Amino acid sequence: MSGTATFRVAGMTCAHCVSSVTEELTGIDGVLGVEVALESGEVTVTSTAPLERAAVEAAVTEAGYALG
Repeated sequence: MSGTATFRVAGMTCAHCVSSVTEELTGIDGVLGVEVALESGEVTVTSTAPLERAAVEAAVTEAGYALG
């Protein structure tokens, strides 16, 4: 069973931002896919199980951004 969650990430302004956030989020165990809407700052993560917000927040912070 998979889960999908959408988060808002603050501070993304370009394709490099999208790439950095995507790379960090795909590093979380169980993540199957990441879709980033740069204009809205929304990031949709598909995973094998529901993700803990703390894990997502840590990955986004590692990429240099913050959950909104």
